Amino acid sequence: MTAFSFACTGVRADQYAAGPTLVFRLRVTAADNARVHALALRCQIRIEPARRGYQPAEADGLADLFGERSRWGSTLQPVQFAQVSVMVPSFTGEIETDLVVPCTYDMDIAATRYLTALTDGEVPLLMLFSGTAFTGTGGFQVEPVPWDREAAFRMPVTAWREMVEQHFPGCGWIRLPRDTMDALLAYRSRHALPSWEATVAALLEEGAGPPAHDPLRALTATTGRTDP
Repeated sequence: MTAFSFACTGVRADQYAAGPTLVFRLRVTAADNARVHALALRCQIRIEPARRGYQPAEADGLADLFGERSRWGSTLQPVQFAQVSVMVPSFTGEIETDLVVPCTYDMDIAATRYLTALTDGEVPLLMLFSGTAFTGTGGFQVEPVPWDREAAFRMPVTAWREMVEQHFPGCGWIRLPRDTMDALLAYRSRHALPSWEATVAALLEEGAGPPAHDPLRALTATTGRTDP
């Protein structure tokens, strides 16, 4: 059976992709300079949050994922980032290929919340490989890629931020249920607001009014008078 090893040598944001996409540069090595006709590869990418330190501001941003820092010894567990497939073309001994990973800026996804909370440094990733290899010199031989093949990679936080800025410059993204969107649209139409930003700003302004227990507000509501 052919022994394979894997290494990630770099990452970049794909500026031409229709949606947020990272492209990892993957090096595949077949032992003994073996001939590989093709390699159907599957890759699971996990974030290993315990493998880096965090500034106080980052820790605050991660509280909803891992709780208070005092609990991180038990809560700082791996986070699923992506699961993708790639067909590696024919090679002998070693080859480098691109691993294209579509991403999301959905803040309901744990990996997105984790990455958004980071201000700088690197993201500790672990790539887990499996798949099927077609090898042989005098014909085709089908071999599995063992499940224990893996590669660690530290992705610069700047790569993630660059990708996000390409598609959501200066913006965030929130996924809402259909009925909530319908209610927001009705509110926007009712008040003739020009944008979603203006709609949310108006709602926030309404919500920032005086507290319900304010005695002046209560007096106004019951008597219509504002004088004591």
